[in-house]
Amino acid sequence: MTSSLEVVATGAAADAVARHVTELVEGSFASRLFAGDATLWGPDAEDEASKRLGWVGLHRSSRPLVGEIAALRDELAGQGLDRVVLCGMGGSSLAPEVICATADVPLVVLDSSNPDQVRDAVGTDLERTVVVVSSKSGSTVETDSQRRAFEAAFREAGIDAAGRIVVVTDPGSPLDDASRAAGFRVVNADPSVGGRFSALTAFGLVPSGLAGADVEALLDEAESVADLLAADDDGNPGLRLGAALGGTDPLRDKLVFVDDGSGLGGFAAWAEQLIAESTGKLGTGLLPVVVGGTGSPEVTAPPADATVVRLVGDVADASSDPAGDSAVQVAGSLGAQLLLWEVATAVAGRLLGINPFDQPDVESAKKAARALLESPPEGGAAGTADGPVLISTVGDDAWLGDGATTVAKAVDRLLGQVDEERGYLAVMAYLDRTEHARLEEVRESLARWSRRPVTFGWGPRFLHSTGQFHKGGPPVGVYLQVTAEPAEDLDIPGRDFGFATLVAAQAAGDAQVLADRGRPVLRLHLTDQRSGLERLLEALGGPGPAGS
Repeated sequence: MTSSLEVVATGAAADAVARHVTELVEGSFASRLFAGDATLWGPDAEDEASKRLGWVGLHRSSRPLVGEIAALRDELAGQGLDRVVLCGMGGSSLAPEVICATADVPLVVLDSSNPDQVRDAVGTDLERTVVVVSSKSGSTVETDSQRRAFEAAFREAGIDAAGRIVVVTDPGSPLDDASRAAGFRVVNADPSVGGRFSALTAFGLVPSGLAGADVEALLDEAESVADLLAADDDGNPGLRLGAALGGTDPLRDKLVFVDDGSGLGGFAAWAEQLIAESTGKLGTGLLPVVVGGTGSPEVTAPPADATVVRLVGDVADASSDPAGDSAVQVAGSLGAQLLLWEVATAVAGRLLGINPFDQPDVESAKKAARALLESPPEGGAAGTADGPVLISTVGDDAWLGDGATTVAKAVDRLLGQVDEERGYLAVMAYLDRTEHARLEEVRESLARWSRRPVTFGWGPRFLHSTGQFHKGGPPVGVYLQVTAEPAEDLDIPGRDFGFATLVAAQAAGDAQVLADRGRPVLRLHLTDQRSGLERLLEALGGPGPAGS
């Protein structure tokens, strides 16, 4: 199979390509990367990088999985099992989600601790469900809790869970040992690949292949461009893209992702976690801003600290000159682009002077959440009520001042804390993303209101992507957290807390870590989900402080 990639940069992004690519070529960056050279990011990164470069050869090393997945899929289909649910977080869920969306095959992705979302996934069509549990170690609390819930549901339905659960994990991990002892099917992933680079490992391929995607074609697409991406050549699209993203001067650290007919379903969300978690550390990094379309404010009037990244559908489309004074157009098949963006992220890490393979600030929110689970705060949610919405802050609330008694006024005060030149707003919604998908509509209106880039993340899954940038990147973000009372809690078998307590602890822990680092955090808690959502849409849906 042949595949093509094209990267066209203009303005400041083109200047960055001209400034850095020749240097990267002269330093043999591409060939050294594909040879597994762990010294490319400096001595501080060498130890971690030496364990995390297996992804450069996955187009070959993952080939044995193709037949294994096909045989398992046929076996399951013969038993009438045609509903595939994936329990996983971060790269373990986002890669299969984009693969299956692009292939137009159904996959239920459960990457939430929200009890309503978990209950819906667990309580639907169990008789025809197979569950893929994906975790490198098994210690990811969300995935472990989801697995426990499904095991209990299968048991209560009189179904043998061992025949319905497929585990993807690293060889020799605690989850590997426990799953084999329990009689589950286990597929081992390549331990030399980190989670966000794992799209072409078992983590990406097993759930996608079981759902019906052609994973062999995906590997073919990646293989067809591997030599191109490994070449020390000025035309190498991986070097060009990485330089355009991470080499602008001054650094344009907001990457505005707009899908302009690429046909790659949800690709920007996968790229978001890859880039944000890989680069957002040591006070620098790149923040992907995934927007709704070509008419979004960040696209029609890009801020001076942004590069617009257009994902286009055909290589020929990339010959046109994209709008904006810093822009990149990228075209190519899915498998080719998965490898392209991984290479580009590695290049950007080199130019930013950071280690793209660690995530030093992700653990802080996990630690805070664990502490809250061990010692839950007494009493319910507190704050000023605007109908079914409780308004409160976390940490220093001097910025809120007096009189912010409505959602619109409180948000207006929060937006007043956004740096006009470098700042951004992050909306963090710890809700059921299937039931409350309309909340994403506020991203566009908040971008118009603030005149600054706005990101939107569903909690807790964003903790495994942009959550690293929030804490480790430049301290210029302000944060709007949305939480809610669940319709009903759901027990986590074997734990002394349920999903409602878990998701509340994750939200509170994340907010506390941000506040401890001096970031403004506004919390809006929906005491009634339905009417609270309507109140938020009403208050935040206009171009300015509606109802103020």
